Amino acid sequence: MPLSPLLAVPLAAALSAGLIVLLRPLLQRYALARPNARSSHRVPTPQGGGIAVIAAAVAVVIGLAGAPGGEIASLAAGALALALVGAVDDIRPLPVGLRLPLQAAAVVLVLAAAGGQLLPGIPLWLERGLAALAGLWFVNLTNFMDGLDWMTVAEMVPVLGALVAFGLAGHLPGPATLVAAALLGGLLGFAPFNRPVARLFLGDVGSLPIGLLVAWLLYRLAGEGGLAAAILLPLYYLADATLTLGRRALAGEPVWQAHRSHFYQRATTNGRSVPFVVGAVFGVNLALALLAAATLAAPGWTIPLAALTLGAGLVAGLLRLFSLPAVRTKAA
Repeated sequence: MPLSPLLAVPLAAALSAGLIVLLRPLLQRYALARPNARSSHRVPTPQGGGIAVIAAAVAVVIGLAGAPGGEIASLAAGALALALVGAVDDIRPLPVGLRLPLQAAAVVLVLAAAGGQLLPGIPLWLERGLAALAGLWFVNLTNFMDGLDWMTVAEMVPVLGALVAFGLAGHLPGPATLVAAALLGGLLGFAPFNRPVARLFLGDVGSLPIGLLVAWLLYRLAGEGGLAAAILLPLYYLADATLTLGRRALAGEPVWQAHRSHFYQRATTNGRSVPFVVGAVFGVNLALALLAAATLAAPGWTIPLAALTLGAGLVAGLLRLFSLPAVRTKAA
């Protein structure tokens, strides 16, 4: 197994890129995202690159691990089901009353196959219920945050890279490490096509199952004693999406509708370039990954508490920066 994750990354990257080249003419014809008032792009751009990312990840996991066991089979089924829901939604938007139950069913399917318990002090049914709500939120926030070129790449590549490293160090089971490596490779294969200015978008067909897969990986990391690390790795996504949702809910806005009020979107509205925004997110995520590694290297409560505090400060600083107008210097 130690060599499998290292092999999975280039294999999935090559397969993902190859599938994108093959599928792009079809996506250009049938899955074109046209600009609107809430869009970050200005010209019609094909979406659906997530088909290649998820297909490559699943194929590589099955190819390297053989017939998947119960939990991995349930994970693959849930991811493919969400990819199908996302593909339909990309072409013909589904009502929220249909999307959410389908997403919840996929999350519950994955949780039902998971064993163990994170918090022995509370009833298992309560923990699983909270985990289902958290998983459903993570699936949706991954979708919400996929609104800028390279944003999902800037977030998920550091997270998945850290998870692969943690797995190789013994902090994740072998199958989970392989899933993280295959998904990392799939995203790396997609990245050149999504770099600003993007020629291809991920689409809901990619963001929804990516959210499910990463949520499961973080759940697995927490189950191996890495709860602080599992909180730190996605902390920017969690903070931006949750604070934005709370602000919109308090203002009486329909939180299920698309908008341009996330902190990263406000940063571009405030005059910051897309490369600056995604570069800042990438840099903070690298720092969060290092803090997460520190919590695994020094178990106890002192280092994890300090890391969580420092991580929260870094994220808060970035959100504050994004919410302020960019400073313009006058030309000489």
